Amino acid sequence: MQNDILIASFYKFLHWPDYRAWQAPLRKRCREAGLRGTILLAEEGINASIAGRRDAVGHVLDILRADARFSDLEIKVSCHHDIPFQRMKVRLKREIVAMKVPGLDPNKQVGAYVDAGDWNNLIGQDDVTVIDARNDYEVRMGSFRGALNPGAKSFNELPQFLLQCLDPERHGRIAMFCTGGIRCEKATAYLLERGFGEVYHLRGGILRYLEQVDPAESLWQGECFVFDERVTVNHNLSKGRITICDDCKAVVQAADESCGNCGSSNFL
Repeated sequence: MQNDILIASFYKFLHWPDYRAWQAPLRKRCREAGLRGTILLAEEGINASIAGRRDAVGHVLDILRADARFSDLEIKVSCHHDIPFQRMKVRLKREIVAMKVPGLDPNKQVGAYVDAGDWNNLIGQDDVTVIDARNDYEVRMGSFRGALNPGAKSFNELPQFLLQCLDPERHGRIAMFCTGGIRCEKATAYLLERGFGEVYHLRGGILRYLEQVDPAESLWQGECFVFDERVTVNHNLSKGRITICDDCKAVVQAADESCGNCGSSNFL
């Protein structure tokens, strides 16, 4: 089975007052190109995952990059044998990732980026507190060894954990990560606003790490949840072997006939 479908994920925080004007043209171009996926547009930026033929994805990316504000978009790509989305959505939002903290602006300041090749060295240092910025069900499918799990059911619960469990005086160095980078980038902006001095986040997120770091040297354990029909990906960014029970949210093997926790066969 050929993996000739390209899946491209990208985001960028920027001041974008004319974002509404982009909705209809982007939707039209994506649908004409046969793409499916989701693009979120807001005054704070863009957040997207789209999939289709390589040339079609490239065509839409070229349209975005033709605007100087998007010329430096960082794209994370993987391949699959089919488009893992049901339809094409281009939506207007208040936030491209909903933290629901009034006035928070990642365009002003964010933590220091750490490339995938330097991540192991950083999180292996004793004075660094490593935090997984994703939701609890995602963390249970896989995470970096020793990372704190905030136990959040949604991203907007993360600020409460950060305020209750971290102290700028005791937690001098903090490293955060998430799937593609957008959530930990926004979370580092939140910490900096609250007086934390040395805050880092993984550039390109877990997906970039799994793509670039040799499995033999990896500190990643498990698989990485993705927001499409593949459910998880592994170290070569191909479809993983684990999924989640849609009834009780337990982590299960995709090959299992039923959930060992509740008996349901209703898997994501």
